[in-house]
Amino acid sequence: MARPSLSVVIPAYNEAGRLTGSLRAVMLYLNAYRSSELIVVDDGSTDGTGDVAQSLLTGESRVSTRLIRVSENRGKGFALKTGLLAARAPVALFTDADLSTPMSELPRLVDPITRGECDIAFGSRALDRSLTHIRQPWLRETGGRVFNLVTRAATRLPFWDTQCGFKAFRMDVFRPVLRAATIDRFAFDVEWLYVAHVAGLRLREIAVRWDHCPGSKVSMRRDSLRMIEEVARIRRQAKTGIYRTAVREIRATAGHSAQAWGRRALDRRVAIA
Repeated sequence: MARPSLSVVIPAYNEAGRLTGSLRAVMLYLNAYRSSELIVVDDGSTDGTGDVAQSLLTGESRVSTRLIRVSENRGKGFALKTGLLAARAPVALFTDADLSTPMSELPRLVDPITRGECDIAFGSRALDRSLTHIRQPWLRETGGRVFNLVTRAATRLPFWDTQCGFKAFRMDVFRPVLRAATIDRFAFDVEWLYVAHVAGLRLREIAVRWDHCPGSKVSMRRDSLRMIEEVARIRRQAKTGIYRTAVREIRATAGHSAQAWGRRALDRRVAIA
């Protein structure tokens, strides 16, 4: 089987109710997008999500498709790590199953990577809020902004939205980040971007269209403390040097430019050990 030029990964946990429409929209888009593969990761769903995905993917002939089933719910971060490590293309993108960011926004992230302008491109709701036509409830939106402030203070990441579920990666330099990742649930995005930033990869935050879809599995009241605890865990692990091996591997793969970026990151006291 020929190697695809793009892998798209969708994590799904108890998404049987809306997965049919989402997968059809994704496959319709990918049918017209060069050679691509679609990987759906069923994160231990209990509502038949995997069966729904399998029935749709089996009938697809123009896009290479795979379903990966995780035996028990491990979290969105774990599901995405599993799917991305299985990706065969040089560039991979993940999108949430609700398609809050439509597939038409894909070139905004993928094209800068394929042109060699950056290594990671990730969607942002904060850079241009006029692109958000359906906003989140006040509590969720406010909680997201508070979480971002906590994240910036704890990690010194210079970004305004680390949590948008639409990110793309140059996989040859990103795989060490995935192998070093320890956060399986809420703050996995923060850990990925933190390790990549410290290692000197070129990260680009890009404004994308985004519309709120009800049905999120994250509860701001129930999960806010755990999200903050995971960010604190990233900071503790950085100080103990847990990411050091990954950072060295990334710099060796990415070349001299990443080493220079890494030195500047260390000069700004973004610790890796």
